[in-house]
Order: sequence, then structure tokens, then C-alpha cells
Amino acid sequence: MKVCIIGCGFVGLATGVTIAHLGHRVRLIEKDDLKLASIEKGQAPFNEPDISSMLSKGLRNRRISASNDVIEAVKASSFIFIAVQTPPMKSGSPNLTFIKESAKEIGEGLSKGKIVIGKSTVLPGTTETVVAPILENVSGLRAGKDFGIAMNPEFLAEGTAMNDSLNPSRIVVGSTNRKTATEVMKLYEKIDAPKILTDIRTAEMIKYASNCFLATKISYTNEIANLCERFEVDIAEVIYAVGLDPRIGGQFLRAGLGFGGSCLPKDLSALISSAESIGYKPELLRAVRKINEKQPIRAVEMLEEELGDLRGKRIAILGLAFKASVDDIRDSKAFPIVVELLARGANVIGFDPLATAFFIQILPEISYASSAREALKGADGCIIQTEEKQFSKLGKEDFDLMNTKLVIDGRRIFSSAKLARFGVKYRAIGLGKRT
Repeated sequence: MKVCIIGCGFVGLATGVTIAHLGHRVRLIEKDDLKLASIEKGQAPFNEPDISSMLSKGLRNRRISASNDVIEAVKASSFIFIAVQTPPMKSGSPNLTFIKESAKEIGEGLSKGKIVIGKSTVLPGTTETVVAPILENVSGLRAGKDFGIAMNPEFLAEGTAMNDSLNPSRIVVGSTNRKTATEVMKLYEKIDAPKILTDIRTAEMIKYASNCFLATKISYTNEIANLCERFEVDIAEVIYAVGLDPRIGGQFLRAGLGFGGSCLPKDLSALISSAESIGYKPELLRAVRKINEKQPIRAVEMLEEELGDLRGKRIAILGLAFKASVDDIRDSKAFPIVVELLARGANVIGFDPLATAFFIQILPEISYASSAREALKGADGCIIQTEEKQFSKLGKEDFDLMNTKLVIDGRRIFSSAKLARFGVKYRAIGLGKRT
């Protein structure tokens, strides 16, 4: 089948590469010239394991091609995916500018029998009340009669996108009619996973419900972790036992500095904003967000508990991306940590193996190191912000470079016993002092 993907960000490129891997012909559409040039060379414009190798393979076997011409690609394709970004506005609602622009261009190339599929995360009702009318007005055709329209939400995590795409927990397709949904699902017939056919609004809501539940699990765990510190209990042992309950499950129950990235914070805020706009107060979701906003400051408080006044103290931040092994700094907890440290008069030096170049564009006023070892040199304290493997391999000779050997482990990559052998004072989220 011939497919075009409009928007080659994280979701769009992962989707296109996966569909090509399944045997279909894919045209990738990217308007950014630099990103397009990178894609044409077989190199993803962002860091994601395995995606570049699969992209290169698709280009070599001619299952993948790339361009910036939306109309031509739409005319040549049977399935058109909209995978452009929906960044949050100040209100928390998703900005639909890129989706509207894409819908207009698709409409210019649309003809009978084609199917337009939403992949971008949008609030329930958006596809039917925003996207479909634009397509109809520009093309002169009727959705559901002349062309199909559907919603196919993604459930990808950065760092594992290709595995998530090829071995998904489920595939959801929503449409105005079952025939269209069935046609879209044929794209994934080689994948063995639960396949759910539903209506468009339900498919849109499934995405938000999933992400907001994951956010809730994280904030719940962090709330319990903060209690564990005060009760002098180790959250790791508590939550391990809790996660064994099959009704709960162990995923997303790790205590730490909170969640970030391009999905959970954005989707949580969007659902809160949408609920409030229709007169409903989502108290639980508000609490989830509030806990997440406060959580990273706990690391700074721990530093102050150990060092006293932070004014003039040199603090190393290891990990600037929102998670390990990615270069994405969106909603990284390093931002509120650094801002709070600066407000308390500390001197901050940061290091990240992938994200430093992006972080420095937003916070150029702090210092940056070229390695974790360099960041630790002369430091009065260290906050570990991501679970980078290289951080867990730091040894006694590295910590001996510190002025004060104090580590605040925001992601629990070390054990207190291990660092005690190095003569390091160890504090961690959800770890009581007694333990």
C-alpha cells in the first residue's frame, strides 16, 4: 500500500519507518530543510535507538522516499497520516496550527477513496470538528462518503520507539465507519497485538486516558516516596512489593524527580484545560500535575539540608535531558532544579552526553562540563537527574575529585552501600535517613 506521513518528528518518523518495515511504500514529508536533508541521508534528525538504521534500510530498498511536497504525496498515496506537532499553549490546550495547515494542504491533493489518518495527539472531537471540515471545504468532498477519516493514536516512549512500534501493547483505530477502520488496520496486519476498532472520539480519548494514568502512577509514587523519607522507610522496597499486585503492575512506579518529555506533561495539561473549559474540575489530574511540579525541588532541599546555605556552592547536575539516552530537553526536570539552585545563590555546572547543546541555548548562564568527571571536580554536591549508564559507572576516583562528597540521587541509580564505600554521603528520593 502507498502511504504518506506528514511530519517527521519523533512520532511521524517512527511511524513511517515502521510501516515501511511492514512492507508498504512510504513517502515522508518534512518541511524543515535541514531535517529533510538529514532524513534523505538516512539519519534521523534526533537521537533514537535503531531508527536511523531502519530508515537507511528503507531508503536503500526504495520503500521509503522523502520530500517537502504535501500535495504531490497526497495524490500518490492511499493513506495519509497527519503526524505534526501539537505543542501546548499557555492555557495548556494543544496548539492546532500545524494540524490545520496540514489539513488544508491535504485537501488540495485529496481525491475519492483516500483515507486521512490522525496520528498527532488531539483532544476528543478535534478530528471531526476541526480536521474533517477543513478537508471537506478545501477538497469539495465529503468525509465518510468520498474519503475516509480515522484516528490512530501512538503509544511510543522515547528511547524505545522502534520496539514499541514493532511490538505494541495494542493498536487502536477509530473511524466514522467500520470499513475505513478495517482498511487502516490492514496496514498493521503483520503485527501480532490486540487490535481495537472504535469511533474517532474514543480513539482520541484513549490516548489521553493512557498518558494521564501513567502520569498519575508517577506522581502517586513520588507522593509515597516523600512520605517514606519522613517515616524513614525505603520507597524502593515498598513499591517493589506494591508493583507485584497484578491489579497495579510495576511499571511507572519508580520514585524520582518527576516526569517530563513531550507527552505526559503536555497531555495532562491539555486534558485539565479541556475539562475546565466544559465546566468540570479535574481535582485528581490537578493534584498529579502539582505534585510533579514540586517534586524536582526536593533534590535542592536535600542539598540544603546537608550543606546549609547554598550561596556560592558549586553544584554538579548530571543529566540535562528529560530522560536517559535521548537529546530531548522538553519539560526536563533539570530546568526547575537549575533555576531553583540559581535562586539560592549556587554555582551550577551541568553535563549530559547528548542534550548539552540544546540545554545551553535556554540556560547559557550556567557552566557546562565535557564529562561527568569534569562536572564533579571541585563540586560541593551533585544531583543525578537521569539514569545514564555512564553515571552509574562513576567510581571512587571520580567522587574523590569533589570538594564535598555529597550525591543526591534523583533516579536511584546507586545504592547507599556502594557510595558509602567511596566515602560519599548519599541521599535519594524516597530513602529515609535511617536506611
